[in-house]
Amino acid sequence: MQERQRITARRSELDALAEQLTKQLQEVQVERDEVVIAERVLNRLAEQVQADAEAVAPAKAQVAGRAVLLIPHRSDATDEAALPGDYRQILAIVRAADGPGAGQGGGRGAGT
Repeated sequence: MQERQRITARRSELDALAEQLTKQLQEVQVERDEVVIAERVLNRLAEQVQADAEAVAPAKAQVAGRAVLLIPHRSDATDEAALPGDYRQILAIVRAADGPGAGQGGGRGAGT
């Protein structure tokens, strides 16, 4: 008779443990589902950020075998250092000019 009592007691312990594990498994599955949803939302946001960045990126073209911006990228910076190198070079040429001209020799200094 003692054997039956031990078996019954052990079965009762195992039933309680199984119930506890079932509840814990359900909680884990709910949390996992929430993480999957969060991952999807994060991926969609990342795709939107990437699409927005691509839409804002200035278009590039080839001129004389090198890549140039069709429309220079705009920023809030107001100093000359924010300009692309070609623009700074144009400013230097204009500053070095003796004064207003009729456009003669306008190509001098360009491409150097």
